[in-house]
Amino acid sequence: MEKMIFVNLPVSDLARSIAFYEAIGASADPVFRDESAQMMRLSETICVMLLTHEKFSSFTARKIPNAHETAQVLLALSAQSRDEVDDITRKAGAAGGIADPNPVQEHGFMYGRSFADPDGHIWELAWMDMAAAMPQAETA
Repeated sequence: MEKMIFVNLPVSDLARSIAFYEAIGASADPVFRDESAQMMRLSETICVMLLTHEKFSSFTARKIPNAHETAQVLLALSAQSRDEVDDITRKAGAAGGIADPNPVQEHGFMYGRSFADPDGHIWELAWMDMAAAMPQAETA
């Protein structure tokens, strides 16, 4: 079995967060859910666990930071094309998130943008032309 990742995110409004992640292309898993949690599939190996603050707090004694004010992680996903980067970022903004909370990254061989979900969690989307990137890596 391939390794999987489950990103656990505390959310203030579970229904709003489910709708947001569906709008950017994730699918709600009907098996892994209850009134306090919903697993959203981004791919066969990448899942986001949306957890109410109460549920999230049952896993850790640490305080849940306000992601609109602080950043502990930047979650990054690969994209198949520059158009996909732009499309998902646009959908995120239209669905109640914030498009481009961080500067757009334009490096020729690599293009990236970011969005924040309604709770402020920042996701980065990046497309890379591997053939063009390899000469860059060899000289670095």
